[in-house]
Amino acid sequence: MVNRPDTRAQRVKRHKRVRAKISGTPETPRLDVFRSNAHIYAQIIDDVNGVTLVSASSVEKDFEGKGNNCESATKVGRLIAERAKSKGIENVCFDRGGYLYHGRVKALADGAREGGLNF
Repeated sequence: MVNRPDTRAQRVKRHKRVRAKISGTPETPRLDVFRSNAHIYAQIIDDVNGVTLVSASSVEKDFEGKGNNCESATKVGRLIAERAKSKGIENVCFDRGGYLYHGRVKALADGAREGGLNF
């Protein structure tokens, strides 16, 4: 019998390591990414006050296209940047959520940079 590793548990372990070093403040909140097989989600979080400031995802009603490709990840990145700028947020620290900085996670980050966020 083949013993497969629990990839979700490994990701959570990596995310805890990243979160030990990264924390969102009111001046530079944390841009958090969650990637599922079907969709991608992004939040801008102030960890000091424990509040989500802005969120965007590929699940929203007005979102067009599939949620599991790089194009939609770029759209979500632009959308979260637009919403953050409307709230006066310019600088964030990027939290990749334990995922590799590659593919959809990288596309979301590039879309957020195109939208005007600095990190």
